[in-house]
Amino acid sequence: MHRIHRVLDASLLVGICVLAAPIAVDAAGPPTLNAVIGSLQLWVVGLLAGLATLFLTIGGIRYMTAGGDPGQIERAKSALRSAAIGYALAALSPLLVAILQSIVGSS
Repeated sequence: MHRIHRVLDASLLVGICVLAAPIAVDAAGPPTLNAVIGSLQLWVVGLLAGLATLFLTIGGIRYMTAGGDPGQIERAKSALRSAAIGYALAALSPLLVAILQSIVGSS
């Protein structure tokens, strides 16, 4: 349980850093809200897919090295479930961004 909290804390920290990072202004002027939300979507999808891949790898290694230990097998299954949730969230992020855009009134 503590590991999940650490991963969530790290994900939150990365998200805050991404949001707080300065956005470059090009010659055409400041970026539009759609451009900022689109960039944020790419960052979130990349972060979720990366974390899901990490959990998938950890779960696979734990499962292969469990040696029949029920506790290790359960920990491996937990990591694999976390990977599945991460991939699902990454796949659903375009829908979540569309909902966010409709809430803030961006077209």
